[in-house]
Amino acid sequence: MTTQLLSEKRIMALADDAATAPSMHNAQPWHFRYHRHDRIFDLRADLDRALPYADPDTRALHIGCGAALLNLRVAVSHSGWYPATRLLPDPTDPALLATVQLTGLGSSESDLDELYPAVHRRHTSRYPFDETDIPEAVRSALLDAARREGCVLDFPTGWHLQWVLKLAAEAEARNLTDRVRVEELLRWTRTAATATDAVGSGVPEHAFGPRKRGGRAPMRDFAGARPVPGRGAAAFESSPHLAVLSTAGDRPADWLRAGQAMERVLLRATLEGMVSSPATQAVEWRDLRWPLRDPVAGTGYVQMVLRMGYGPPGPATPRRPVADVLDIEP
Repeated sequence: MTTQLLSEKRIMALADDAATAPSMHNAQPWHFRYHRHDRIFDLRADLDRALPYADPDTRALHIGCGAALLNLRVAVSHSGWYPATRLLPDPTDPALLATVQLTGLGSSESDLDELYPAVHRRHTSRYPFDETDIPEAVRSALLDAARREGCVLDFPTGWHLQWVLKLAAEAEARNLTDRVRVEELLRWTRTAATATDAVGSGVPEHAFGPRKRGGRAPMRDFAGARPVPGRGAAAFESSPHLAVLSTAGDRPADWLRAGQAMERVLLRATLEGMVSSPATQAVEWRDLRWPLRDPVAGTGYVQMVLRMGYGPPGPATPRRPVADVLDIEP
């Protein structure tokens, strides 16, 4: 095995690639520690960036960290190494979510490497999408992306799609009238009056997208009741394309797998010219999450709902400085 050490610049670049991942309210609840001698990245949960009301069991936190883990694996593979990954390697330290050891220089995973061009191009789009079908070959590629991470992706149709849309609408109505969730959302959103370049996280005004004045796309309104001068309104899709991501279990390891599957799907979709936004309002309410599952099989645990299609790309959202999310050990 090679003993080659990575430069500090290269280590920081890998962490920067990983940190482009999506997370609930763009909280970016991850922290990396790199051990030079062993060439190992630790991925730890940053519990100070948890969402206690919208995500009381830290399920969404694990999913966001899983997405960052997938990005790290992609970046490591792109650098020519094999990312040997272990989930939850220390039962006595639940905040240590995963380790990635760089092994086998020249032994990268080609299926991960090919996703790298999308790592910095993927952004959440909260704009209306075209009323265009997703080609069957593209759907198959997205289903395969989820399957490679041990998860199941499904595109609901017919009455199941209408049911998912109904549950999303019910959840969004609850979110807008639940005082503690409204206050929590306010802490993670930035209007022109509060936005600063130094914040580095949360959802800024320029990423809110227009207010929905029609259509059935399940959009979260990050502005809430706050006026946003100059923000327009638009009609969204009448028949949105939704993808439901499920796991066989519902424990932290499953949530991490779901995050990796979600990001692999999103990166593949980006390469296919697609855009997306999360539609997870119903997943955030325990009594609404269970009915989202496959009505035929009746098995699996829904972890994510994604709105997907073709339309304007979303803008970049702030990212924390690499120095804030990475420690480098000797």
